[in-house]
Amino acid sequence: MAADRTVVLAGARGDRIAVTGAVIGPRDTPGEIVELGDATVIPGLVDAHVHFPSWALGLRELNLFGTTSVGEALERVEAAEKPNDGFLRGRGWREEEWPDGEQPTLAALDEVTGEVPTALRAHDGHTLWVNSAALRQGGLPAHEDGVLREQEAWDFFDTFAAASAQETLDAVRAGIPVAHAAGVTGVHDKDGARGAPEAFAALRDARELTLRVWQSVPTADADRGSYVKVFMDGTLGSRTALLLGGGGMRLMGPEGLAEVVRAAAEAGMPVAVHAIGDLANREALDGFEATEAVWRPLGLRHRVEHAQCIHADDIARYARLGITASVQYSHATSDRELAARLWADRLDRAYPYRQLLDAGVRLAGGSDAPVEELDPLAGIAAAQECGVTREEALESFTAAPAWLEGAEERRGRLSPGCDADLVILDGDRVRATMVAGEWVHGSPA
Repeated sequence: MAADRTVVLAGARGDRIAVTGAVIGPRDTPGEIVELGDATVIPGLVDAHVHFPSWALGLRELNLFGTTSVGEALERVEAAEKPNDGFLRGRGWREEEWPDGEQPTLAALDEVTGEVPTALRAHDGHTLWVNSAALRQGGLPAHEDGVLREQEAWDFFDTFAAASAQETLDAVRAGIPVAHAAGVTGVHDKDGARGAPEAFAALRDARELTLRVWQSVPTADADRGSYVKVFMDGTLGSRTALLLGGGGMRLMGPEGLAEVVRAAAEAGMPVAVHAIGDLANREALDGFEATEAVWRPLGLRHRVEHAQCIHADDIARYARLGITASVQYSHATSDRELAARLWADRLDRAYPYRQLLDAGVRLAGGSDAPVEELDPLAGIAAAQECGVTREEALESFTAAPAWLEGAEERRGRLSPGCDADLVILDGDRVRATMVAGEWVHGSPA
């Protein structure tokens, strides 16, 4: 959209949004009027937790989501086109959805892959199923089941199986229009250690980046990212979420988090910490509380990613400390049966979105794509199954991410002077998406 052109979007009820250049103008701004009929205009949607390059690459990799048995997963692997060189990569298998007793094994994967090195990530990305050819390429001894977990899985994949920088760049470039088609105008990316900063920077330098990016990095490096992302524990599905009373895997303790927060504060950066189990959430709050005198005067806006299981005593601590819960509503619906099985003794504290809101805790909404679909509207629908209103859920995908970025005066709402990031909806379908005054998907007419 040319800077000197004004478009007025007019709804059936007389509502008007004026877009002048890259910003929103006053309601009575004159200009070219586009009649929207019964369509709805909302602020641009921001996915506050997405692994964008991993998701974009996943669109091109072997899809193992929805497999209901190890046999079905192996059938898809066997039928997949094998690369001439490099790894066969896939994602989405979920052992907990297979019949009892069925597990991934090294021998079974070897049988359908032969000498093609293969690395198949579980749906949550915290477990990796590899074959013997992959292990040999990594110089590792044979694992009985061919399964690597948590840090071992990440280190192996990133060192030996990850896509090249060019593959990543091509996938990200192709993925951005797909995100815009879902109404996404911005992301809080979590792939800071997997080439995201470099890919987005390359697109920005080439003037091809139409997505607003708030970038995580694994260490305090303000030249590469906007905030620091670290891990306290694993996940529900991998049975590595750290739990009160025992169970799970501690990837970082409160003292370690405190060191991260202090280093990030020196760089002027907030911290996002992955915490799923109730003990992991408690220890994350311990780390933030121990360093409050350091980060509070700087106004840093910290967050806990996932926050899937929280003891009632710690919800008030979230509110007092002002820590945002960066949540994925779709996890609560897709993991419902699994949570009932693995967390039967603590379901009352699982996915406590309503309790967090009632205590005054800010929620930021995300998808965790590629674990779930990159689709904020689906997330908003899932939120309503969890006791969160549509309006509250919409705010978590608009105003809350803007606040975390310190951009609440410019984004997350439809007000004069705000950036012209908006979405036109026909019911629950995205008709058009605008970023900075430019239509990046669809047409308003």
